[in-house]
Amino acid sequence: MNPQSLCTPVRHCAVPPNLLERIIRNGTDEQRDWALQTLALDNTQRTVRVHNALVTEFWGGRRPRPTPAPKPAPTSGLRRTIDDEKGSENLPGTTVRTEGQAPTADVEVNEAYDGLGATYTFYSEVLSRNSVDDHGLPLIASVHYGDHYDNAFWNGDQMVFGDGDGELFNRFTVSLDVIGHELTHGVTQYTAGLAYLNQAGALNESVSDVFGSLVKQYKLGQKASDADWLIGAGLLAPGVQGEALRSMKAPGTAFDDPTLGKDDQPAKMSGYVYTTSDNGGVHTNSGIPNHAFYLAAIALGGHAWEKAGKIWYATLTSGRVKASSTFAQFATLTVSEARTLFGSTEAQAVQDAWKQVGIKV
Repeated sequence: MNPQSLCTPVRHCAVPPNLLERIIRNGTDEQRDWALQTLALDNTQRTVRVHNALVTEFWGGRRPRPTPAPKPAPTSGLRRTIDDEKGSENLPGTTVRTEGQAPTADVEVNEAYDGLGATYTFYSEVLSRNSVDDHGLPLIASVHYGDHYDNAFWNGDQMVFGDGDGELFNRFTVSLDVIGHELTHGVTQYTAGLAYLNQAGALNESVSDVFGSLVKQYKLGQKASDADWLIGAGLLAPGVQGEALRSMKAPGTAFDDPTLGKDDQPAKMSGYVYTTSDNGGVHTNSGIPNHAFYLAAIALGGHAWEKAGKIWYATLTSGRVKASSTFAQFATLTVSEARTLFGSTEAQAVQDAWKQVGIKV
C-alpha cells in the first residue's frame, strides 16, 4: 500500500485544527467546549474515512474486491439538493430545497444553494468543467450540522455546513469563497489527487484557495487588482480582531486576536513552517503558493480567471501533477502550462511570481 494514500481520504475542513486548538487554550468555557466538540467531530469523520481507505487497500487476501458500479453516463446541467441536519450529525438530513425550487425562509439553505450554483457556474463557464467530477456530479449540501459546529467541509461526496458558535464564527454558508474552496477539494480529488500531507497537502489547500477566490471574483466581476483576495471573508464574528481566515495578498495578516491567536501563514519559503501538526502544516504553508498565485494574477492583469486561473487549472488537470508533488515541481508545471497556453511573456510572469516567494523554477 502506498502510505501517501492514507492522506487523501480525509475530511477537508475550512477551519484548520491548529486554530481550533488555540480556541481550546484561549477561549471562554463555552468557546472551548464548542471547539472541542468541533475538533472531535472532525477527527471522528477523518478516522472513518481513513478506515474505509484501509479496508479498500487491504481487500483481496481471501476474497476478491467487489466489482465497482459502472460510471453513469455524463449528465449536463446544474442539480442541487440542500438538506437540513437540524443539529444532527447523521448525513445527509431532510431535503428542504432542490434544483429550481424557490428560496426558503432559511438564509443558510439559500446561501448554500446559491454558493453551489456560483461555483458550478464558474467551473462551467470559465473552465468548461461539468461539475466537480467533470461528469455532471449532483451537488449536495447539508446545513445546520451539529451543535455550534465551527466548520464547513467537503467529505468526498458532499458539502456540510455548521452554524458557527455566534461568538467567534458566523454561519459557514456566509462566505462564497469558502464554498468554492471546499468544492474545489472535490475537483482536486477527481484530478491531481494531491496527498494531504506536507507540501503536497499545502498545494491541495492552496488550489482550493485559488479557485475559491476566483469563484467570488467571477461572481462579482472583479479584476485581479480590485479583489480582496481573502478566504473566509465575513466568517469571523463581530468583535473578533480579523477580516478572514487567510489572505492571499498578504499571508500572515488575516487575523490577530486574543482567542484565535495570530495568523501564522508565511508568504515566502524563508518562513516555511516545519511541523507535525495539521498534516505537516498544510493550512499554514499554503500561504506560499497562495501568494505566488496572487503575484502572478496581478502581473498578468485583467480578470484573474482569464490567464492565471486557466494556467493553474491546466496544471491541475494535466496529468503531470503527482500525489506527492512539491512546490517547486508544481511551479515548474505552471510555467510550462503558461507558455503552452499563452506564450513566453506569461510564462515569465508566472516564473517571476514563484521567484518572489523563494521558489526557483
